[in-house]
Amino acid sequence: MPTGPKGQRRPADVIGNAVRVMRIATGEEDDTVIDDGKNAAAKELGSKGGKKRAENMTPERRAEIAKKAAEKRWHPSKHK
Repeated sequence: MPTGPKGQRRPADVIGNAVRVMRIATGEEDDTVIDDGKNAAAKELGSKGGKKRAENMTPERRAEIAKKAAEKRWHPSKHK
């Protein structure tokens, strides 16, 4: 049976998936993921780090990084 992006099991066929969606909608089945395997403290610190880094950067530096990322995203063959 295939698994979802967070490892949850899901039906392999369309009808089985439709039945599961119906059960979630009617409250017969719970759709919440209890443990995603990540440390909660590490997730919190990680989200703070990016924001802090952006605050400390000049607008010119942020623009430079954004341009470089866009260039790699849209022209990956140029930057191997």
